[in-house]
Amino acid sequence: MEEKYVVVYKAWKDIEDDNHPYKKGDTYPREGLKPTKKRIKELSSKNNKIGEVLIEVVKVEKEDKE
Repeated sequence: MEEKYVVVYKAWKDIEDDNHPYKKGDTYPREGLKPTKKRIKELSSKNNKIGEVLIEVVKVEKEDKE
């Protein structure tokens, strides 16, 4: 299973990605960004500058490629 993330906080800007804006329902990360595990952990907990959970993991079944 592949893990993806969905934004659960109303709106915020990623200060570690040139203030890229995210809003609730967006997929994190944006295309082309490879965040560190540490950054994922910060954003998926309250241990960030906003003090709120910003993203949550969504498990996605990988499609079989034939």
